[in-house]
Amino acid sequence: MAAHPRSRRYLVRMRPLPRSFYDDDSLVVAPRLLNKVLVAADGRRGRIVEVEAYRGAADAAAHSFRGMTPRTEVMFGPPGHLYVYFIYGMHWAINAVCGGPAPGHAVLLRALAPLTGLDAMARARGTDTPKLLASGPGRLAQAFGVDRSDNGLDLCRRSSRLWIGDDGVAPPDDPIASPRIGISKAAEHPWRWHVDADPHVSRRPPTRPVRRHPRTA
Repeated sequence: MAAHPRSRRYLVRMRPLPRSFYDDDSLVVAPRLLNKVLVAADGRRGRIVEVEAYRGAADAAAHSFRGMTPRTEVMFGPPGHLYVYFIYGMHWAINAVCGGPAPGHAVLLRALAPLTGLDAMARARGTDTPKLLASGPGRLAQAFGVDRSDNGLDLCRRSSRLWIGDDGVAPPDDPIASPRIGISKAAEHPWRWHVDADPHVSRRPPTRPVRRHPRTA
């Protein structure tokens, strides 16, 4: 199976993003994560093309909205860790924990453009159609073999099974912002960002997208 055409840099030796990268409001971290690379220890890699921000006590849609529970404990810990949860009673989903300004912030990884390890992703997903490998949070987690045991992984350590790196591809200057998907509370906020025109984005905005977004530089 051929790699994604934007993968010319995929052999660059990357380092995990530093913890300081995540130590900010999820509204700032989320668009900055676009075009970063999710790396698995077994060689699977994918470029992040769609994300959503969740903002703790300031966001009724966040799992952390009502405070810390055994389920959400990792969201109240240090930034740069992985929060894993079960979605729709069917799939796992993964989030990068952020630093604040208050506890409970995280960024949901919604879609990836596969770069390497596509055969392993295809076996995990039961399909070799590139668009269906990691388009949507459930598919993404399944493609990378995520389960409950990955909750709390340190994304800032190369020795972790999963981490996020930078291969030199900058975030978009003007990422598309639109309302988040699949939530019933605080659904009006334009806290979902994606790379414009990337075919692996899970769903296009149903109406004209909002392009206002925090600085990504």
